[in-house]
Amino acid sequence: QVQLVESGGGLVQPGGSLRLSCAASGIIFSIYGLGWYRQAPGKQRELVAVIASGGSTNYADSVKGRFTISRDNAKNTVYLQMNSLKPEDTAIYYCNAKRKVGGAWLDYWGQGTQVTVAS
Repeated sequence: QVQLVESGGGLVQPGGSLRLSCAASGIIFSIYGLGWYRQAPGKQRELVAVIASGGSTNYADSVKGRFTISRDNAKNTVYLQMNSLKPEDTAIYYCNAKRKVGGAWLDYWGQGTQVTVAS
């Protein structure tokens, strides 16, 4: 069974930091692209950051310079370091693992972890 489990969310003040973790099992972790998505109340899900199997990264414009995605293949874990947090970062954050199979994309998702940025 494939399982992605997020942790590290919580309540933080504006300007503060959090580090999210996503531990994966049931997949060959090193060959998957990984991503963090978020969904705020009343808004669509959006991509926050991605990291490819080779280590290249990409970020949403709204988080560039503040968030850093990284992966530790030995621990089957992907991280999202979030600094200088803003109230608009409040959302449920979801971990995603993806690989291409026969011309299509196979996706796995975690259950999400709540991040609330408020004073």
